[in-house]
Amino acid sequence: MTKAKLYEYRADLLLLTVAIAWGVTFLMVQEAIESTPVYSFLFFRFGLATILMFFIAFKYLKQINKKTVLYGILLGTFLFSAFATQTFGLAYTKSSIVAFITGLNVICVPFLAFFIFKENVRRNVFIASLVAVFGLYLLTMSGELTLGFGEFLTLICAFLFALHIIFTGKYSKEVNVYLLVLFQLITVTVLSLVFSLSLDTTTFNLTYDYTFFKAVIVTAVFATVYAFLIQTYMQQFTTATKTAVIFTMEPVSASIYGYIAGGEILTSIQIGGAVLIIFATLIAELQFKKKP
Repeated sequence: MTKAKLYEYRADLLLLTVAIAWGVTFLMVQEAIESTPVYSFLFFRFGLATILMFFIAFKYLKQINKKTVLYGILLGTFLFSAFATQTFGLAYTKSSIVAFITGLNVICVPFLAFFIFKENVRRNVFIASLVAVFGLYLLTMSGELTLGFGEFLTLICAFLFALHIIFTGKYSKEVNVYLLVLFQLITVTVLSLVFSLSLDTTTFNLTYDYTFFKAVIVTAVFATVYAFLIQTYMQQFTTATKTAVIFTMEPVSASIYGYIAGGEILTSIQIGGAVLIIFATLIAELQFKKKP
């Protein structure tokens, strides 16, 4: 096995831990935003993450340049805009439909990667994307899929998440990863504060209870600092399309954690969808030797 292939496998494995971290913290976030406005919660989550990331990236501050700042702002804008359109989408359609459509970024990524950066997509990875979409449908869908305003907003969300994955892979190879993540988190924090002050009923006058602090601290550490640092660093060694396939494991881990910790019921159809998604991640790892 070559060193490059070993790095790729390691990157894919660590990206899988990111998907699991997002899935496991989903229930915590759901509980927290029952009493905390969404953008206010995002402000505290990304604000704490920014502070932590500042100390992690402190020794690299001398390497800050215009390119790093611009790339970080662009990635942060993609990320926040995806969160925003997803949140507004939830106001107009079912969460299960939003979860499914958001997951369609796994199909958007290979096409965007080709058209923007002329990145060739291996056939097995493209097949894995299709399998993952079908698995997502079985796992998440519980209502009729139409194209209303909420669905349209969520399609934009999926497109934005796809752009975030693609450009993360591109920019992580060009600038300091730690600083790139730092400026990305700063951007999301600032935009979250602006949106919260503009749209939320309150930003700071909150119920600062155990549920709030647990959700903020855990998501800031694991689902934000760890997740985006690992994603940004590891996408240097794997493709954007494989990253998107691996990230479809997020709803799988969320469903499993919800079943274990929250007593949520999984139907046989949902279990079948989860198995298909796991199968899709394995397909994406396959290597086929070219015929001589």
